[in-house]
Amino acid sequence: MSSEPPSLGLGPLSRVRLDELLHEMLDRVGDVMASRERLRALLDAVVGIGSDLDLRSTLQRIVEAACALAGAKYGALGVIGSDRTELIDFITHGIDPATHAMIGDLPHGRGVLGLLITDPHPVRLPDITRHPSSYGFPANHPPMHSFLGVPVRTREQVYGNLYLAEKQGAAEFSEDDEEIVVALAAAAGVAIDNARLYAIAQRRERWLAAAAEITGVLLGEVHSNDALRLIARRAREVSGSGLAMVLLYDEANSRYTIEVADGADGLAGRSIPVDSVVATELGSEKYRFLENLAAVAEWPAAVPDGPALAAPLTVAQAMRGVLIVTQPHDRAADEEEAVLLSTFAGQAALALERARAQEEREQFVVLEDRERIARDLHDVVIQRLFATGMQLQGAVPHAARQEAVRRINAAVDDLDATIRDIRRSIFELRTPTGPSLRTELREAVDAAVTTLGFRPVLDTVGPVDSAIPDDIVPELMAVLREALSNVARHAQATSVRVTVHATGDEVSLRIEDDGVGADPAQARGGIVNMIDRAGDLGGEFEIGPGPGGNGTVVVWRAPISG
Repeated sequence: MSSEPPSLGLGPLSRVRLDELLHEMLDRVGDVMASRERLRALLDAVVGIGSDLDLRSTLQRIVEAACALAGAKYGALGVIGSDRTELIDFITHGIDPATHAMIGDLPHGRGVLGLLITDPHPVRLPDITRHPSSYGFPANHPPMHSFLGVPVRTREQVYGNLYLAEKQGAAEFSEDDEEIVVALAAAAGVAIDNARLYAIAQRRERWLAAAAEITGVLLGEVHSNDALRLIARRAREVSGSGLAMVLLYDEANSRYTIEVADGADGLAGRSIPVDSVVATELGSEKYRFLENLAAVAEWPAAVPDGPALAAPLTVAQAMRGVLIVTQPHDRAADEEEAVLLSTFAGQAALALERARAQEEREQFVVLEDRERIARDLHDVVIQRLFATGMQLQGAVPHAARQEAVRRINAAVDDLDATIRDIRRSIFELRTPTGPSLRTELREAVDAAVTTLGFRPVLDTVGPVDSAIPDDIVPELMAVLREALSNVARHAQATSVRVTVHATGDEVSLRIEDDGVGADPAQARGGIVNMIDRAGDLGGEFEIGPGPGGNGTVVVWRAPISG
């Protein structure tokens, strides 16, 4: 019997053809199985990149999945800026941190990488270094030849580009590699869009929470300083900024004043003049992107270089100030962030306006109460004291003893002094609340008690707070302090009287002591300075003995008008 297998009625050529068909079928089955595995890997990758809503993590997952699907050694995802001309972010895979540091600055989208920016279609090259648009690689960059680039779209807009290099196990990327990476890029666009929408929703939630806190402030008692600090702190926290400033606009003096600076010391209280550049950049009715905050105005040294967002503080179409938050250099200008900041600034402006209105109401209540007290003192207390003094003076002719007359006259003098003190208090009650010259004078006199050993008598005559200009006040206070210091060091006095008299034309300061006296011819540095201060203001300075030749009298005058 023959041991050969049955021929099934096929000749030798037919059997060869059958073997070829069987091999081809097995190859096709292998291709199908490989395609199936790649499709399964693609589905796994799509599920993987869509499982995280953090944008940065999503971008990193996309790059890693693309490298795994296409068998690439290196991968990157370049994010395109809002101007659509260059890359603003570059997420890589396959390059260790040490190599990253040696390469230096990441690419901005020139050369072959820029092809997908100008023409967003897939690019597949066997050797990137031979392309006419190739710029070459920077120093310390790993060598790369085979290249595959695919755009990533989100809602019909190119978000960025996937770049793959160095195909593993082959000389170049295949058409199948391109197709599967294009499919991944489509899914990546959806994942990126979801992550961006989630990030926007989170930002909106944070800004709404901050605005709600400001609205809560509106419902309770609020002071402008507390409101400004809260505004700056919340704006800095929510925006992730390194510095947040609230600038208030002083239209009368044409300047901005930095009321609050959260994130930097030494800025609060500083002013910047408003020139054409500042007026354009900060005086807009809409938010503005500032490319370099330090270049906008002559800021103090603590203001950093770099981009910033400025949102106006506007109430009833009136410019109250501006809220500025700095931005990291690697963060692109974000329209959504600017709109949210602008909305927050509107709420902040309302809080500021309400705080001002509340403080004005409180001040009106205080002034009204002080006016009532002043009226009662003038109409009731002074009149009674004056009547009592008149009665005492009428009793002098009927006094039989000289001692009684002396006591009556002393009581009348005390009543006159009391009336003067009450009238001085009435003046103080009818002056505006807050810092005043009368307060500064009292503080200077109180401070001299330590060195003198007694408290000087202080008299103020006339509208001291309202009539004396601001440029004279520091000169007058400096002369007062110097004169009291001279009395403490040289006069050996037991009493001092300080009198500040303001009229419509001039202000005079008189310091009188009962000490050993002073020789005007021996004037030293302190007296020379007082003479110079009077001369600078067009005034006069006198020093000489007191009444009866005892003690010393210093008189310093300065004209108020002109």
